[in-house]
Amino acid sequence: MTDDAPPVYQARYGWDRRTTGTVAGSAALTAVLLLPGVPLPAQALGLPLFGAGGLFMAYIALSRKIAFRVDETGVFLGGSPARYKATTAHVPWGDITGLVFWHQVASGTSMPYVGVTRRTGAPNLPGDGPIARAALNHLVPVPPDVVMSSRAVNGWRLDKERLTAAVAHFAPGTPMQDYP
Repeated sequence: MTDDAPPVYQARYGWDRRTTGTVAGSAALTAVLLLPGVPLPAQALGLPLFGAGGLFMAYIALSRKIAFRVDETGVFLGGSPARYKATTAHVPWGDITGLVFWHQVASGTSMPYVGVTRRTGAPNLPGDGPIARAALNHLVPVPPDVVMSSRAVNGWRLDKERLTAAVAHFAPGTPMQDYP
């Protein structure tokens, strides 16, 4: 980026601590399952789970698909790696009322999320429907509207400082807040 170029923020799927740990752990467990003397039922269950899981995580990291982007048109929410095209969404600045950061805590671990809040009446995003909203009311600590327009910071790195600069440049005055 040159000094006169707008500060577009873009994060791609790649190698982060979680991805590296998952791939390494999957490789180690797969190797253990291949040792002589490991019962066949354990191999039959474990090899597809750990082998395929590790390969899928490596594929995500190597894909380098866009996970999150802020530019002059709005916010691009990269899709779920397993269904990238079907779950990718673009939210134009005219529909955005703010950016939010929140965490989902499960089994003692915390997964960070970043998303947008949208104006009332904004078009639905992929996956947004009555069944999904009903389930989300019981599963997450934020309103379903926020969840539908959020992405987990998993398999990519969030640079909050660069993101803040891009939002300030393209949509001055847009609030950015941590959701309680």
